[in-house]
Amino acid sequence: MTGDVQQPKCPSVGLTSLDELWFQVAGTRCNLECSHCFISCSPSNDKFGYLPLETVRSHLEDSVQHGVREYYFTGGEPFLNKELVSILTLALQYGPATVLTNATVLKPAWIDALRTAEDSSIYCLEFRVSIDGPDAATNDPIRGAGTFDKAMQGVKLLVEQGFLPIITMTRVWDDADDRQILRQFREVLAQYGYDRSRLKILPRLKIGAEANRTEGYGHFDRVTPELLEDFDLGQLICSHSRVITDRGIAVCPILLDSPAAILGETLEEADRDFPLDHGACFTCYQYGAICTNAASSSMEG
Repeated sequence: MTGDVQQPKCPSVGLTSLDELWFQVAGTRCNLECSHCFISCSPSNDKFGYLPLETVRSHLEDSVQHGVREYYFTGGEPFLNKELVSILTLALQYGPATVLTNATVLKPAWIDALRTAEDSSIYCLEFRVSIDGPDAATNDPIRGAGTFDKAMQGVKLLVEQGFLPIITMTRVWDDADDRQILRQFREVLAQYGYDRSRLKILPRLKIGAEANRTEGYGHFDRVTPELLEDFDLGQLICSHSRVITDRGIAVCPILLDSPAAILGETLEEADRDFPLDHGACFTCYQYGAICTNAASSSMEG
């Protein structure tokens, strides 16, 4: 029909290796309600539920035969799960573990226990702390009043226990301001005793709450077969990761709100191709290594 806009062709990506296994340990429950959250987590969002320790244990044991090399724990806010310290302690028996947190609810006793757990393991425990800017004026309009100060106290607690958290910031400023933001944040972190700071800037994912705050993806914000020619598929998390949720195994931690993202009940069932027909897939293509700790075009040390 004249005037119709043709949908771009959609390629699919298979699971080449299961290097990372994610656990949505707090589901979509969070103590904050950030205005840019791509899965719209909040204190009242129970679309996905908590994962109990024994469920995590079962999947950790199953992961060994699949060659999983590291584990990520996310939410919502993972520390709302009362079993998280035990979960992370257990995970460190299987491989390196990373927990993604907003650091506003951390307790000294938890960090003490996790310091002991890492010291007793041959594997490392990483913390990824989400703070969207070097001051309250930048962060708090996105994450809520008082959250910058609370998060920085959490960072201080981690640093005092010898952890070197990766501070992740969603870019809610102009691209041209990146260097200035990074410089300011390093200076602020040094005031809290963190003078070896690790910073990672993340792109906006224009789904969930962020689509309401600014805009959603356009019609042509899609990955096409041509874009994947000579492209390193390892930059796409769906080629080497899966996510354990209380509703099944998801393809990635970004697309949980898409019904098609749940691939099955077991890792075997989730070992299948996934069509890159979401706008967020285009963001992953543009920036690469968004979710993992790996360096990418969006990261500066």
